[in-house]
Amino acid sequence: MEWGKQRLVWLLLGHMGVSQVANLLARKHKPWILTAYGMWACWCVLGTQGTAMVLIHTTISFCVAQFRSLFLSWLCSLFLLSTLRLQDVEEVMRGWYQTENEYYLLQFTLTVRCLYCTSFSLELCWQQLPAERTFCSFPWMVAYVFYYPVFHNGPILSFPEFIAQMQQQEPGSPKASLSILARGLGRLLSCWWLAELMIHLMYMHAIYSSTPVLRAVSCWTLGGLALAQVLFFYVKYLVLFGVPALLMRLDGLTPPPLPRCVSTMFSFTGMW
Repeated sequence: MEWGKQRLVWLLLGHMGVSQVANLLARKHKPWILTAYGMWACWCVLGTQGTAMVLIHTTISFCVAQFRSLFLSWLCSLFLLSTLRLQDVEEVMRGWYQTENEYYLLQFTLTVRCLYCTSFSLELCWQQLPAERTFCSFPWMVAYVFYYPVFHNGPILSFPEFIAQMQQQEPGSPKASLSILARGLGRLLSCWWLAELMIHLMYMHAIYSSTPVLRAVSCWTLGGLALAQVLFFYVKYLVLFGVPALLMRLDGLTPPPLPRCVSTMFSFTGMW
């Protein structure tokens, strides 16, 4: 988290500034301005090699999608994911960076980007009319893959939703943007403070790292600790998904809904 605060937070703030300036000065070219910023931010964090890996995965997915075969699209996605687990590939990628944080960020980014490439490929396979394929081009795929608020961690926005919202944006007033920012920051800070309180006052990490403590408690206590850990996981994801969701609203997009509270569900399927 400390490493992420030093770099990723500033890049996300930069995206917000670039987006608002593009709204005022070059609304028609906003998707391409945000694409250029996303590629630059990717280069700042992952370096030349990491950015090249994302581009290579994107290009391979786009080429395979041209066959318009669902089977080949899924096979390509699984193949790209499997290459990340090859020992030789892992050693090469580790050699690109000085810290484990950067290597794991690349791994996580490529995994999430694979979901976006899969969404584009499936959409191209399902389109029938030529008029519907105008946006299924490589530039729009790059714009979709390098949209920075969701670049490293999601949440997942499907390709048709992204294109439709980017193309049908209505001019927003600065007052509306400030209102969205104020409400979003208020909720984010509340969830962040709650997560910090759970760490420092309920010892969320310390208890689950202590095997003797977990062995000594009763089954009922162990069940309560498990529920507390799941609730902490939920609060943490309200922050991790809340930041990109706020930036998406400021961009005029409608983000996917935030996770539901796990106390209101009976199945983990509803969480995902």
